[in-house]
Amino acid sequence: MRDYPDIQGAFLKEGYRISRVGVMGLKRPVRIQRPDREVNLVPVFNISVNLPADQKGSHMSRHIEVINRALDLAVGIKNDSLEKLVGRIAKELLRSHDYATYADVELETDYFMERESPDGRRVTENYRLLAEAKIERGDDKPTRTIGVEVAGMSACPCAMETVRSMLKDELLQEGYEPSEVAILDQVPAPTHNQRNITTLKLEFNDDIDIEANELIELVEGALSSPSYEMLKRKGEGKVVLDAHRNPRFVEDIIREIIGRFLERYTDLPGDMILHVRSLSEESIHKHDAFAERISTLSELRG
Repeated sequence: MRDYPDIQGAFLKEGYRISRVGVMGLKRPVRIQRPDREVNLVPVFNISVNLPADQKGSHMSRHIEVINRALDLAVGIKNDSLEKLVGRIAKELLRSHDYATYADVELETDYFMERESPDGRRVTENYRLLAEAKIERGDDKPTRTIGVEVAGMSACPCAMETVRSMLKDELLQEGYEPSEVAILDQVPAPTHNQRNITTLKLEFNDDIDIEANELIELVEGALSSPSYEMLKRKGEGKVVLDAHRNPRFVEDIIREIIGRFLERYTDLPGDMILHVRSLSEESIHKHDAFAERISTLSELRG
């Protein structure tokens, strides 16, 4: 069999180190066996290693081989998880690229959950799962990240109170009594809404297993209202009312998620990093609003 030249492995006398080189957008079917169910996913992988200054290129085909081997190993493993899967891939990358000292793996995938819509229908809603693993040669374990991305609604509290005050002034000028105008304090006032996209990620080194469904429910509960793929008229009305009865800034959403997380998960290690980011796509502005907090659980508990 002909021995073809290894151009990637060619020696460079005067080169520069490359921080990351690899492949992006690689899709593979994945079967994850959870304690109570089996989940079939089609994630998109981004995988990379670093490259020393004296080597011309990375062996790209090895990246694909590593993914295939890791997925073969994952089949049938009981109580598996995405964060364990990306951790195995990261370690396998270093084993396959002996010139590399660092490897990372990123994964994103659609994820579907059955929910109940405001009008009582059983519906299937789409979310995003995120996982990442980073490892340096010599580390015992990779640093792993698991997270969820949830789309919902936020309603602006500032505009709501401004509109309420304007309506009161208008009614008083038209001759209504203050006692009659006071009814406006009992009902949601109009305000502008945003499509909100919130991401919650956890970074850790220990073997920790957290259910993605719980994280999704935690994030949805912190929004002004969940959103739904399909709604009839009554459901649409209820979603709008729920959002206006629960107006929140992006700052409110971040703080609510942190509080709910700390209350629900009391035994997680203090060095776990909580990363929460909330983006509201504005309806009355040409810009968007966002808030973010990245912190260890120890700092947040303090």
